[in-house]
Amino acid sequence: MTYIGGSSAEQELAELRPWPNPASAITREERLERLAKAQSLMTSDALIVGAGASLRYFAGVGWNATERMVAMLLPKRGEPVMICPRFEEGSLRASLGIEAPLRLWEEHENPAALAAEVLADWGATSLAIDPALAFAMFDALRLAAPGVEMPNAAPVIDGCRSIKSAAELALMAQAKAMTLEVHRRAARILRDGITTGEVRRFIDQAHRALGADDGSSFCAVQFGEASAYPHGLPGEQKLQPDDLVLIDTGCRVQGYNSDITRTYVYGQATQDQLRVWAVEKKAQAAAFAAVKPGVPCEEIDAVARRVLAAEGFSPDYDLPGLPHRTGHGIGLSIHEAPYLVRGDQTPLAPGMCFSNEPMIVIEGQFGVRLEDHFQVTAEGAAWFTPPQPAIDRPV
Repeated sequence: MTYIGGSSAEQELAELRPWPNPASAITREERLERLAKAQSLMTSDALIVGAGASLRYFAGVGWNATERMVAMLLPKRGEPVMICPRFEEGSLRASLGIEAPLRLWEEHENPAALAAEVLADWGATSLAIDPALAFAMFDALRLAAPGVEMPNAAPVIDGCRSIKSAAELALMAQAKAMTLEVHRRAARILRDGITTGEVRRFIDQAHRALGADDGSSFCAVQFGEASAYPHGLPGEQKLQPDDLVLIDTGCRVQGYNSDITRTYVYGQATQDQLRVWAVEKKAQAAAFAAVKPGVPCEEIDAVARRVLAAEGFSPDYDLPGLPHRTGHGIGLSIHEAPYLVRGDQTPLAPGMCFSNEPMIVIEGQFGVRLEDHFQVTAEGAAWFTPPQPAIDRPV
């Protein structure tokens, strides 16, 4: 069977259909459980969560942050309140995945003052701040509510979001399976002279055809030397025979992310490429095998680096070697806490989900990144998607 080349974008897209048996949406009951868990973790009188991934997590509102405050205020005890521009009231009500009263502000009014009124009504003297809240909004809250302590809410928000439920795992599994199928088909459309832009457009169309939220959530396509730069180089590249191909892409299913990288050769691999690819595969497998509940996140990064060091690569961030962390948490954000990196001592726990991508970079020549994701179980790690089997077989 030919895994690389031999087909066309038109042929591959014609075969794609919306994903069968899609995963179920997050229920109102689950969101209420999340709110209750947040309250159990809170040491402050109240918590504010701004528009973005965390607001979607708790309230079902999948809006991006803008300069206008859209936020949820959650007291230590009691029901949440939503802060929202009045002209967005209808859209917010249609988006809410929980029941909550709305406090509305007009365009000329200060929403921070409105939030301060809610805090005063609750008698709150401390407000935990969503770390993703824009500084301008934090500063406005600080001025509107003098005397109210405003600690970082990361322990509460990360304490909730880092442990995925069965429903979240199902949505993530679907997103990752979809992206793996896109990778399989993207490899088949490669031909001499195809551009990185053409491949990116195909990947976006393929994700859309399978039913992803908005096509590709991101896509990096790198040929030849460009693969030596973890996030690529600007401009278009054309594929040449025997080029190394690195494709990193993902999608969202009801907000939950995939993020998978494949590295393979369009043609004949060199001995150096074969060796580096094999070491990368070995480091990824060692990191996976080291996963156990209670192990600090940083140890998984250390395990991957020990494999690289034993093969003659840098044990640190120098090149040739691994210039970035071994992995990141994933869920409603592509990158979220905790991280598989030196200094993150968070103990691994069942329900946590991570990328595993100990990339090897040979400066000025090429790079190899194999990226798949796993969930932590009571027994160890479980892959969402099977890792790449060979340098000439992406899937």
